[in-house]
Amino acid sequence: MIPRSQRPVVFTLTTLVLAAGLSISVSTAAAADRSGKEVVTTICADCHGEGKDGAPRVGNTVDWAPRARFGLPRLLNSSMEGYRKMPAHGGHPEVTDLEMTRAITYMVSGGRSPDPLKPYAKVSHGTGEDIVKAACGNCHRDGANGAPKIGDKDAWLPRLPKGVEELVASAIHGHNKMPVRGGLSNLSDIDIRAAVSYMLSQSLTRK
Repeated sequence: MIPRSQRPVVFTLTTLVLAAGLSISVSTAAAADRSGKEVVTTICADCHGEGKDGAPRVGNTVDWAPRARFGLPRLLNSSMEGYRKMPAHGGHPEVTDLEMTRAITYMVSGGRSPDPLKPYAKVSHGTGEDIVKAACGNCHRDGANGAPKIGDKDAWLPRLPKGVEELVASAIHGHNKMPVRGGLSNLSDIDIRAAVSYMLSQSLTRK
């Protein structure tokens, strides 16, 4: 089932694809997100295991209490944006919003809470147009490094057979010469989806 927070954007992208005359299956399934334990074990434990540079230790209620008292969504947003010595997305921008949510939940609870089924993320850096102008347009405006050019319908169509969510996933994880999250590690999955939606809206509806 499509998460409620994603439905308006997914439906908009579906409409664009249909309007372009494509007969394809628009998949909403991305690669399976890892569990909180997996993310913590492979990534977060490097600092949060022993409390490196003041990082709150996994499962230590004393360490986490002052940070979690404002709620897990705020804690998650700080980890995605970067805080003090911790870089955005913990230095691993390929980690999805849901994986970040699960990792935070695992560390705060010491592994006693089940993995959330949807992300807490509310991070937004503006509209899709804002994000494209600030970042994506650096390559997609003129088609630099093989990037599909905004407004060039023929450049975008070959990238859609597997569905728009696969296109979003490619933008999140990086593809060919495009770096993970377009080189801006503080962008959330929501931001990336909005940017892709905007670029498609400016491309698929043009003759």
